[in-house]
Amino acid sequence: MAQKTVEQIHAVGRRKNATARVILRPGSGEWSINDRTIQDFFPRLLHRKRAEEALKVSELDGQFDVVARVRGGGVTGQADAIRLALARAILKTDEEFRPVLRKSGLLTRDSRKVERKKPGRPKARKRFQFSKR
Repeated sequence: MAQKTVEQIHAVGRRKNATARVILRPGSGEWSINDRTIQDFFPRLLHRKRAEEALKVSELDGQFDVVARVRGGGVTGQADAIRLALARAILKTDEEFRPVLRKSGLLTRDSRKVERKKPGRPKARKRFQFSKR
């Protein structure tokens, strides 16, 4: 199956409380996250690598421009939300990438969220110190 000639591809990814909307366009590999470069938005190399992982695994690095809008959550949640959205967008360009992306675990939504605090406890599961007397 040949690669589709689509102007741009939209996809959404979520992780913790972060939501990322990614637009994939054919281009030279430029990144724009909330109107900033990837180096400005993710100063740590770890987060940049997480966000770019889907392009590296599918060997499409440098063939697409990525425009992302991210809201909510922290830096790690945002990086992982972009990662999932990018993997879904790549899948829309060509379905043949599914086994490669699936093997790397890039298509699975990590549904873990912070557990809410319960009444009568200091945190979600922690209890106040027990005193027998």
